[in-house]
Amino acid sequence: MINETISLALNKAKENNFLYESSIHNISELISCKEIPEWITQSIEELLSEESWEELNNRFYTNLAFGTGGMRGRTIGNIITKTEQGNSKENETPRYAAVGSNTLNEITLLRATKALFLHTAKWLAEEGILSHPRLVVAHDVRHFSRKFCELVASAWTHMGGYALIFDGPRSTPQLSFTVRHRYAHAGVVITASHNPSCDNGFKAYFADGAQLVPPHAQEVVERYEKISINELLPLLTSSTSEPQWNILPTEDDLAYRAILEDAVMDPEILKENNLKLVFTPIHGTGAISAIPALWDHGVEVAVVDEQNQQDPNFSSVISPNPENPEALKKGISVAQKTKTNLVLGSDPDCDRIGVAVRGKDGKFSCLTGNQVATMLTEYRLLVAKRKNILSEEGSKNIAVLKTFVTSPMVSRIAEGFGVRCVNTPTGFKWMAEKLGKYEDQALIELKEKEGLSLDFDATDLFVRIDILTRYSTYVILGTEESYGYLPLDIVRDKDGNASALAIAELFAFLKSSKTEPLQFLDNLYKKYGYHEEITENLYFEGAEGNETIKKLAASYRTKKLKNIASFSVKKVKDFLEKGYIDEDEDELPQENFLMLELENGFTVAIRPSGTEPKIKYYLFGSGEKNTIDLEKSKEEVSAKMKEISEWLLKDAKERVN
Repeated sequence: MINETISLALNKAKENNFLYESSIHNISELISCKEIPEWITQSIEELLSEESWEELNNRFYTNLAFGTGGMRGRTIGNIITKTEQGNSKENETPRYAAVGSNTLNEITLLRATKALFLHTAKWLAEEGILSHPRLVVAHDVRHFSRKFCELVASAWTHMGGYALIFDGPRSTPQLSFTVRHRYAHAGVVITASHNPSCDNGFKAYFADGAQLVPPHAQEVVERYEKISINELLPLLTSSTSEPQWNILPTEDDLAYRAILEDAVMDPEILKENNLKLVFTPIHGTGAISAIPALWDHGVEVAVVDEQNQQDPNFSSVISPNPENPEALKKGISVAQKTKTNLVLGSDPDCDRIGVAVRGKDGKFSCLTGNQVATMLTEYRLLVAKRKNILSEEGSKNIAVLKTFVTSPMVSRIAEGFGVRCVNTPTGFKWMAEKLGKYEDQALIELKEKEGLSLDFDATDLFVRIDILTRYSTYVILGTEESYGYLPLDIVRDKDGNASALAIAELFAFLKSSKTEPLQFLDNLYKKYGYHEEITENLYFEGAEGNETIKKLAASYRTKKLKNIASFSVKKVKDFLEKGYIDEDEDELPQENFLMLELENGFTVAIRPSGTEPKIKYYLFGSGEKNTIDLEKSKEEVSAKMKEISEWLLKDAKERVN
């Protein structure tokens, strides 16, 4: 029953077109639920009485979508109601998350939890596994992260499952590992990665330690959309009782720290070269595992103390995103004072790493994710050769995984070493799916040909490599342009902790060979051709912005690009269409993603972000291999890239208007 005050206010809003019809519908549906908590009603009343129409539309115009890997959204409104704020002071976590069908709050979180539980229970029954669904939950340092972690664990237990949580914040890759290590059936991380401090999220993982992929993803999404609010209210009230979860012991942290050793291909390189670096966790979880792991290998680490404080407001940076040079500014300052040449910075959930290096002129340069990817690819393949993992002729049973929007230079390097490069859609879950496929193939072949069975995760790294290279595919590196790398095969998500070790090993090698990092990069450009990548983002916030992004993305199909700047479009791949396959001849999933190949060999990709209110434009340009005049090649490629970039942005603005 809707109370009279809210009913009158909604009628007024409808008559004057202050609110979208969908907003009115979603508000009415929420407050008409039986036993709806008082704080929800009071918050809506306050926003209506203040005539905060834009805020209400942003909170209620749609239902927060559960994507294929989870969901992210505002958990603190642009306007915080007095009821939501409670007794919390400014900049502290409010008492309640932002009320709304399109915000990440207690209700939407429970809906996702129940959907994941129901699917997991069904899967266990179909597999004939007699077990309560086991869940591991981790969280980062964001507002509401601990509260949401406990709410998920409590609800899971209340529904008949068994839940394990950590005693405090942990990184996303540690959750991936622990799901496998604990033989859990599902996992959840409460994080919004590098999003603004007002956001939080729910990342869902399955028994393989990877984020959900088909068919599990679609089934969870379908369940999520069918669950009513009334079903969730008992789970909300049950969370106020005694803790109904189990705390993971220190042994689990030590097990993860031990597996990080596999990220280092040549430990002697680190031991012999006394590497120094500056590390900043940018107020997040990065210092928990990455710094001890670096210490274990003799790396001297100077920590940015100010950013080693876990702070949900990320108060020392504009954005906690290591892709932004500003986020590494304080790390560079510490490096200048300590005469250190390398700076690493992790995002809040430590699945990604940013890198800054000192050049010959003493100034620091922030490397792009693509540059780090190419340097790691070259180095790890060199070590594989030196250790006789890879022969001079190469091996089709060794692969590098990368996303379609990661530099094609990675493919050229792989080709140069005679190994495969397999492209996947954006998102490490697709690389994790490949890792799972290669592992399964190897274990089946091992059983059939040698009659042997083994626990893959408990097997020594070089034994795993031997089995994979004989019977399937060993992945020497997984990488994406947005600063995510996976240099080991047991974790099934990008891993900032493991990446810190792999990057440190690379730079120890450069130190031993007396090669400047930027010179090493230029040497690669000379060998494989100069490559330049540009990513342009157009942001459109709120309800109207979401519609703008949809229309803009659709316009490239209704009003097709025949040329971009002075270059004609030679070929178009529209991944919304069926039938595309990857290098393994596996069918690719459909997604809202276009790739356009230009007559000069450059490529443009257009893709709406799945986690942020923006549409992304990826530009890829390259010069010839075995370049003699590198500076001239750089100038020529950069000039063309600038022309293409400016034209694309101008065209996009015209399409929006």
